[in-house]
Amino acid sequence: MTSNDFFERIEAHFINKLPFVTYRKPNQGIVSARLQNDSSLHYTKDFNETGFVFSPFDALEKTVLIPDEFSEVISISEQVVIPANAGIRLVNNAVSTASKNVHIKLVKQGVEAINNSDLKKVVLSRQEKVPLSEGNPFTIFKQLLKTYTSAFVYCWYHPKVGLWLGATPETLIKIEGSRFSIMALAGTQDYKGSLDVVWQDKEQQEQQFVTDFIIDNLKPSVDSFKVSDVETVKAGNLVHLKTMISAQLKQNTPLKQVIEALHPTPAVCGLPKQMAKQFILENENYNREFYTGFLGELNGEKTIAPRSSKRNIENRAYAVTRKSTQLYVNLRCMQLKDQEAIIYVGGGITESSNAESEWAETVSKSLVIKSIL
Repeated sequence: MTSNDFFERIEAHFINKLPFVTYRKPNQGIVSARLQNDSSLHYTKDFNETGFVFSPFDALEKTVLIPDEFSEVISISEQVVIPANAGIRLVNNAVSTASKNVHIKLVKQGVEAINNSDLKKVVLSRQEKVPLSEGNPFTIFKQLLKTYTSAFVYCWYHPKVGLWLGATPETLIKIEGSRFSIMALAGTQDYKGSLDVVWQDKEQQEQQFVTDFIIDNLKPSVDSFKVSDVETVKAGNLVHLKTMISAQLKQNTPLKQVIEALHPTPAVCGLPKQMAKQFILENENYNREFYTGFLGELNGEKTIAPRSSKRNIENRAYAVTRKSTQLYVNLRCMQLKDQEAIIYVGGGITESSNAESEWAETVSKSLVIKSIL
């Protein structure tokens, strides 16, 4: 299948108002798609199904599923061709002073709540509606593929839910068999040509909050942890602090139990989780919907061949098939609706947060998406 054939199939699905998702995993050359064969709205009941999930920030809402049993899976491994001058033109790229003042007020409320309660951190966000002169989602998707090779890049559509695109740098969890890994990502600075940057106490504290939360909440589900050193990583025009945590799941641990323990993490919600979530729902004054939710492949089959060596050469034929789940946090994303790109951005607030600096951070994050429009 050529790149043109691949996108013609997906565009036909979109024109016929049928659900689909197309995506590429970080640092991989394969672009995949799941094309649902009817317009039914499916939900996961217990995360034992097989397919592609799209879950909102508020875990009390249902997680949408594009089930493998009702879908066709197609993929291409060649370079995606992006036509010259294919960009989508912004009608107006200005951010209003009123929007800035509202967000600064919100951040100050967050800092005040932290200073006067048991709240340690809260992640506060905003949406920015950017009018478009023309909004072809596949042109935007191709630009995301070209620009953000180390991100999970996707375009997701359901006629009864909406149209979302993104290039997220953050993994929620990867599970193969009983082994899993999870990313703790926090702290943000503009990328200035080098990963050799100085991190302030506020950003280091944010990162430690996320790491400690993951370890504490997963203790009932795992046998042992391995925690990497903290490193600085680049994501688009930004850099973040990252720690990788890996572990062995206890036998017969339900995937739903693991997801509920993690989502939403302090990187997108805060600490303590329920208190931070309540503050967000009461004070952000808009519905995040799927922003800071999660998405990805659920319970697919992955074949793992034994390592080749003289000692196990006779065992090479005995490949092992395991269940594989790879979920990503829905950051650096947008919703296309009524000739607008609705961009979602936010940042972690702690007791030492400066409201003006937090506003500037959201502006930097919005450029990750605006740069491809």
